[in-house]
Amino acid sequence: MDRPRAGIRVLTEDMHPDQLRLDEAAATERIAAAFPALAGQPVVALSTPGTMNALFRIGDAHVARFPLQSAALEDVAAEARALDEFATCSPFPAPVVRGVIDRDEGYPSAWSVQAWIPGRTASETVADEDPGALPLLADDLARLIGALRLAPLRGRTFDGRGRGGELHAHEEWMTQCFAKSGHLLDVPSARALWQRLSQIPHPGTEVMSHKDLIPPNLLVSDDDRLAGVLDGGSFGAADPSLDLVVAWHLLGLDDRRRLRAALGSDDQEWCRGAAWALQQAMGLGWYYERTNPVMAALGLRTMRRLLADPDLG
Repeated sequence: MDRPRAGIRVLTEDMHPDQLRLDEAAATERIAAAFPALAGQPVVALSTPGTMNALFRIGDAHVARFPLQSAALEDVAAEARALDEFATCSPFPAPVVRGVIDRDEGYPSAWSVQAWIPGRTASETVADEDPGALPLLADDLARLIGALRLAPLRGRTFDGRGRGGELHAHEEWMTQCFAKSGHLLDVPSARALWQRLSQIPHPGTEVMSHKDLIPPNLLVSDDDRLAGVLDGGSFGAADPSLDLVVAWHLLGLDDRRRLRAALGSDDQEWCRGAAWALQQAMGLGWYYERTNPVMAALGLRTMRRLLADPDLG
């Protein structure tokens, strides 16, 4: 969930235990050593709402991603393969990886460089409570989700990590979220909605999924069309409803209905999508309240949309 603005993020505290830090000078040195062809190009630290990587733009065509928590080479390489596969399946531009570098004494995590995709993130362009009418963006999102659903599974199934399997597997997490969110939102209503939506059974089938279709990962053009998709490193098999989270993260009621109609989602699929959006949004508000205000605001805004949605009644 990474997208840039020039400048260095300043936080009052780290988002994660044992969070790694890297300044511009150190990043420039490491990039030049690992990618001689990029030596001499300007390297600029980027302030983003991303929660997993520190980003450094390299010239006009590349960006380096340094994990904020130590990651093994095989994990970053697996993410790179997923990113490249996603780029071949997406009908919209998506980054491809230029190289993966192993950890060493200078930075205790593997890291990567990938192509830069120009554009403004949806979180920059649609940050208001009411996003307004975005019918063409809803159409583009339907096209994206439909294309991903047609990507070959090649025998893959949900890997058990994060969202995308059984909703009831997240009960312990949701209990913690409800306990920590009383000062932020209407917890009794949120709990009641979760209890109802989380009972909807898994459809028994899976499709290929981006797995994190949130506004910071979507690039939008000046005419409110989808211009690119970022952070496809988790691309994999999941519940077909998982990518529907974008409906509540980004769209107003009329455009949510437009997206649903374009995809032909029945009541169960649509409400499971709402359940996944609720599961994600409930954690963003309290977890990032002090460390990442953009992500916290996203979660709370999504929760308000879910709780007010007449189609989930």
